Amino acid sequence: MGTGVVIVDKGVILTNLHVVAGASRITVVFADGLESEATVIGVRPENDLAVLQARTIPDDLVAAAMRSSADLAVGDMVVAVGFPFGIGPSASSGVVSGLKREYQSPEGKQTIGNLIQFDAAANPGNSGGPLVTAEGEVVGIVTGILSPGSQRVFIGIGFAVPIESAASAAGVPPF
Repeated sequence: MGTGVVIVDKGVILTNLHVVAGASRITVVFADGLESEATVIGVRPENDLAVLQARTIPDDLVAAAMRSSADLAVGDMVVAVGFPFGIGPSASSGVVSGLKREYQSPEGKQTIGNLIQFDAAANPGNSGGPLVTAEGEVVGIVTGILSPGSQRVFIGIGFAVPIESAASAAGVPPF
């Protein structure tokens, strides 16, 4: 289970590759409750990103507004949106804690660089969801949490792929 964000109003959704990897069937649920099967139409493994195409979409589907992460600064307010532990939708606020960070997956199989570090609460289920500015613009896709213990729970360090990298995985200009 994970989260995604609509980046094209024709049902193109951005999420994490680890959310859909190995799935024999993908179902997305839109904010209005509409359920649809979806297929993977693109991947960018080096950034843990997957691009989905929903088969059925709501009539009034609107794509998220995106904004460059280039002018983000440590201390900027951000909100992590998602379905932590399957509870949601949920939003938690925090700040940008660092830029150009590197994250290694819990299994140690992959290292991702140039990430936005944030301290808004993010837990399993937030993966693939948007990191949003106070103005409501997507600047990143939540991809991981640093959890040095064996429990995979929030301790205040989350990471997001900048939207420039995420949108390019879908082959669309982010702004």
